[in-house]
Amino acid sequence: MSTTTAVVPLTIQDAEALVEQARRAAEAAGVTVSVTVLDAGGHLLAFRRDDRAVLISGETSTRKAYTALQLNAATADLVDAVQPGGLFHTLPTALDRPLLFIAGGLPVHRDGRLIGAIGVGGGAPSQDHGFAQAAVEALV
Repeated sequence: MSTTTAVVPLTIQDAEALVEQARRAAEAAGVTVSVTVLDAGGHLLAFRRDDRAVLISGETSTRKAYTALQLNAATADLVDAVQPGGLFHTLPTALDRPLLFIAGGLPVHRDGRLIGAIGVGGGAPSQDHGFAQAAVEALV
């Protein structure tokens, strides 16, 4: 008989910590951002848009988080896959809820299991990826 260990889901406290860590990383870089955290079911757990962040950053952060969750991959690693001839070339337009293949979305894992995702928008794609990565790495 095999035993399975329950994995603690992403909590609201985790989500708020992710938002705060990403915000701090962005603030240290002088960048205003929006941060979205989704649970494993794709439901919104936390969202924050800095007052001065561009309005579209709210939408891009959410789509990046959703894309990272659905494909269980960093959006930065998927950019080439949607280019003509790429594995996911038609995927961005194949779903009702649009995916966004721009760096800044990361899946969140606990004990090797997918428990949610974070998306950051507002900076350059490489900056957004770095802010999201800093948040995930700080999650205990």
